[in-house]
Amino acid sequence: MNRLGRLAALRANALIGGLLVGLVLAMAVVSVAWTPYGPLAINLRQRLKPPSAAYWLGTDEFGRDVLSRVMAGAATSLTVAVLTVVVAVAIGALLGLLAGYLRGLVDRLLMVVSDALLAFPGILLALGLMVIIGANKYGIIVALGLAYAPSVLRVVRATVLSVRERDYVEASRVIGNSEWTTMRRHVLPNCVAPIVVLATSMVGWVILAESALSFLGLGVPPPAATWGNMLSSGRPFIESAPWLGIAPGLCIALSMLGINLLGDALRDWLDPRMERG
Repeated sequence: MNRLGRLAALRANALIGGLLVGLVLAMAVVSVAWTPYGPLAINLRQRLKPPSAAYWLGTDEFGRDVLSRVMAGAATSLTVAVLTVVVAVAIGALLGLLAGYLRGLVDRLLMVVSDALLAFPGILLALGLMVIIGANKYGIIVALGLAYAPSVLRVVRATVLSVRERDYVEASRVIGNSEWTTMRRHVLPNCVAPIVVLATSMVGWVILAESALSFLGLGVPPPAATWGNMLSSGRPFIESAPWLGIAPGLCIALSMLGINLLGDALRDWLDPRMERG
């Protein structure tokens, strides 16, 4: 693809991805202060009502407003996703920095542990950790953070192995800076670009993983609203009340699409080979 084509695709991805992510963020922020109805308010007289002027996305089996619960679920899912990514990046970046810069025995030990963890799918590893930690919001954050940290470790380590051979890193050693100062001031800042791209994509992975865990009953426990447990609770009514599955499923799909498009745009924008006019 020529330069103009790549720039046009970058702008399109950034625009569409930004709009979708902005919509989800706005929904999550607004839900903190206002929802059309209480997300936990039960009204058995209005149970399983189809979408209407009063209930834009219908009601569930307890008469709760689906739109209000979707909005509250957005706040829960994004909170879990962001905190999980922070945990994964903090652990993975630190260990990747140590492995790539110090090399030797430290590198070998950390890579053995990382390879062992990566042998399990992230969701399977998180399931095992959830059994130990417990099914709650903070358990999900810790479990998924530990499950995705090895991916960050490998990306940071590969970047550090390249950066540590640069002249300015050697100059930092020559003038007497400690190894920690050299890593903090000269090596880590050059790892920011790949970390940002990976963290952006990881938000989407975590939203999907959290929804899967909640769907299986190992996520945020009911009656708190999450997109995953809304899908799970709506499964018995998929024929009589399809809106119970369509609304949260569409939110998950649009969130994943927006985050992936935004991640692709960031990757291209931070690519040093991308020429800009």
